Amino acid sequence: MTVPPAAAPTATWASAATADRHDSRPQARASLLEAVTDLRRDVAGTRFPLPLPGVEVAEARRRQLLDQLDDHLLPRLRELSAPAVVVVAGSTGAGKSTVVNSLLGAEVSAAGVLRPTTRRPVLAHHPDDADLLRLHPLLDIVDVVEHRAVPRGIALVDAPDLDSLVVTNRSTAHRLLEAADLWLFVTTAARYGDALPWEVLEEAAGRGTSMAMVLNRVPGEALVTVRGELMQRMRARGMAAVPLFLIHDAGPHEGLLEAGAVAPILRWLTMVAGPDRARAVIARTQRGSLAALRPWVDDLAEAVQAQVDARQALELVVRSAIEAPLARAADAASAGAVADGPVQARWTALTAKGGPLAGRWTSRWGRSARIQAVDELAATVRSAVTVALTHARQSGSDAAAEALASTDVVGAGGVLQALELLGDQPRTATASVSPADSAAEWMAGAVQLVHHLADQRPGRGAAALARAVGENGVAGLVAAAAVGVDGARAGLSAALGAETAAQVVGLGSAELASRVRTQVEGGAAAALDVLASSDLADDAASRLLLRRAVLKDLA
Repeated sequence: MTVPPAAAPTATWASAATADRHDSRPQARASLLEAVTDLRRDVAGTRFPLPLPGVEVAEARRRQLLDQLDDHLLPRLRELSAPAVVVVAGSTGAGKSTVVNSLLGAEVSAAGVLRPTTRRPVLAHHPDDADLLRLHPLLDIVDVVEHRAVPRGIALVDAPDLDSLVVTNRSTAHRLLEAADLWLFVTTAARYGDALPWEVLEEAAGRGTSMAMVLNRVPGEALVTVRGELMQRMRARGMAAVPLFLIHDAGPHEGLLEAGAVAPILRWLTMVAGPDRARAVIARTQRGSLAALRPWVDDLAEAVQAQVDARQALELVVRSAIEAPLARAADAASAGAVADGPVQARWTALTAKGGPLAGRWTSRWGRSARIQAVDELAATVRSAVTVALTHARQSGSDAAAEALASTDVVGAGGVLQALELLGDQPRTATASVSPADSAAEWMAGAVQLVHHLADQRPGRGAAALARAVGENGVAGLVAAAAVGVDGARAGLSAALGAETAAQVVGLGSAELASRVRTQVEGGAAAALDVLASSDLADDAASRLLLRRAVLKDLA
């Protein structure tokens, strides 16, 4: 509606509002406050680890939702009697500060020709409302002014420009609008067609935010045309019921506008300041905010689910990529490839004519030389196993990286970037033990296997072999046989019997193949660890959907 100019009221805002004020302080339903608090916790804990298309928008919406919860809904639910937050907003040069100062009849907010004028928001409230506002989170980002011209039940905020060249000003302006119970939007005859303000207004109207429009600096000759065009725009956007106030162009001037210029706005705000009307405004905006939460949370949940879907697809890429290296590495270990090179060379040297392992191993003669020779053989085997496990691990890492670099699955680039940032940092437990530690464990297992054999199947052949090379020496021979040294396998068969030797060597070979596979998987584990974030778990979106369902039942 358009309110015609009128003389300023004689009563102060404070007296008009206080005369009608209720002393009771209503409380929000505990269940609703708890539901919104739970939602806030889960929204704050929501993360988007994968750089998927649209993730920047989702993160911006998440922060915006947090602002809405922190600055408006939660403070309002915790203190329903707190003054209605009336945010005076608009574009650069609209005259917001001048309007605020003129309404209060005092210079409380800097106004001038330099832009941006409002660098830090100003919040003005009645002194008697200080206690109700003392815990409000907005107090951290505004300069607070106590003024008796402000009616009890209203906190008037002069916000920075929505289109400010200063990023922090724009951010603060939007945050204040999210916190508002009522918007007083100021534009001018020259700027009312700007796109940005209308985008903000349409979003607010869509969620039922209470608002009013001030058309400032209207030239007399253009009043009818400008007012008609502006009202047409408002009707087209479902804002026909939004109050519209006109302030005539006062020409070049400094300081406050004449009292009559802002009198209609002052009367309307005085009326709004009444407890019942203020609560009605607060309730309307609160209902709209609660209703708007549901699609908002749906959008966040969809963004989280997109992350989960991408994680599942990327895990499949990685696991599929290591299938071939897994098979190759395990087959090579079972086929005796570990024995090729240094191990076979060491065995050949030790068993050559005149070597410590030439002839009968169980002979009493040369025992110390044989023990030393088998120890050297065991050290060579351990070194070769470490090399094989290291190669297996690298093959898994390379396969995963190559698959991620070549796939068109969204999010792969983010995983590769995370791997580059991790570098050589220690991995989580899923990455398995290091190749060197795994080789040492495998060798220790051979010793335990020999001890178990001695306890379960004592025999003269086994005892004679243990006397000849020592129990650790027998384990060294088992390890050599398990990695593929045929001569060691033949010697064990002669000493232990073919069946026992085959069983012992088979167990060692199978364990080695298992450790090789584990290392291939360990190489890919770094990529899988990046994808193992709880933010990408199968049920990551379920918490938000649960909060949405609870709010639907309560709101």
